[in-house]
Amino acid sequence: MALAGIRVIELAGLAPAPFCGMILSDFGASVIRVDRTKAAMAVDTQGRGKRSMAINLKTAAGVSLLKKLCLQSDVVLEPYRKGVMEKLGLGPQELLRENPRLIYARLTGYGQNGPLSLAAGHDINYLAMSGLLSRLGRSAEKPYAPLNLIADFAGGGLTCALGIVLALLERTKSGKGQIVDASMVRTDNFSIFFSSHWHVAQSSGQNLLDSGAPFYDTYQTSDGKYMAVGAIEPQFYKELLKGLELDNAELPNQMSFDDWPEVRRIFTERFASKTQAEWTRIFDGTDACVTPVLSFEEVGSHPHNQQRGSFIKDLSGEESPSPAPVLDRTPAEPCLKPDPMIGEHTVEVLEEYGITAVQIEQLLAAGIVASHATKTKL
Repeated sequence: MALAGIRVIELAGLAPAPFCGMILSDFGASVIRVDRTKAAMAVDTQGRGKRSMAINLKTAAGVSLLKKLCLQSDVVLEPYRKGVMEKLGLGPQELLRENPRLIYARLTGYGQNGPLSLAAGHDINYLAMSGLLSRLGRSAEKPYAPLNLIADFAGGGLTCALGIVLALLERTKSGKGQIVDASMVRTDNFSIFFSSHWHVAQSSGQNLLDSGAPFYDTYQTSDGKYMAVGAIEPQFYKELLKGLELDNAELPNQMSFDDWPEVRRIFTERFASKTQAEWTRIFDGTDACVTPVLSFEEVGSHPHNQQRGSFIKDLSGEESPSPAPVLDRTPAEPCLKPDPMIGEHTVEVLEEYGITAVQIEQLLAAGIVASHATKTKL
């Protein structure tokens, strides 16, 4: 696999960092999630392929142990607010001084400098501060947050994974590691700026790609389901009208903004006349850019996703998306074991990093580390 041999220490966190770690794991990296010893259960739902060890970082010995692991690894992935790792003596300057090849990835909302660098926040706040949230919502309605997909996963975890891979690639030339500052606000700034040329009005919900255009929207069908329409280009719009059995000559010009409400009314009435299945059959095989809006329960069984192998089931029967992108020579090999429990691999990891059996027993007895596997054996 592409990242085989790469060791990653991931400090346990929520959403973006676990997603980043799972991407690296899917493509062969050995990802060790460092959990707290007192945590009741893992908050990481993207633990595929990772191993978990539990360390008590409130003790000097626990901090010293984590430092030893970091210095023997290729990547450190941490999701804490600015200054947390520095207080532990595990900041990037300290670790890079002893391991110049280390990639130190810092995944935060606001980044490592600026007035908000110490502030708490969540996906909706990062979207708001980037300007992106102001573009999400229909006309005359308040902005809405699209789950935590944009900042946490796209702007956070995915972009951080890209930064790590770029740093690893550069290291092959320079032999040196570096700090990856992955800020969700900054990434969202980037995306909103380069998508702004699609917006021709001041208000959200009145532009080409934000539900303003009747040919880029969703419509309810007669059975209460929905179809998604994205017929922007003239040739695709022509196919849309053909499927809807509408005469282009009897409609306003496609880009006549003032007439969009009337065209939307016509489209709404037409889509409401048939079921989702009927519209799917009508538009199947065309370039109208019309597709059914699938539910989570339907996605895995759709013929296209089945043929592509877009979903996998682990050994317990839980379904999850397959790794992406697909590499033809060194493809990802996702782990089919269930996500790790806290401390499940503590002993295994310590042995791998050169800690002796006697030292491991001492660490366990002192509560510096915790091992789920040991407890179950006892």
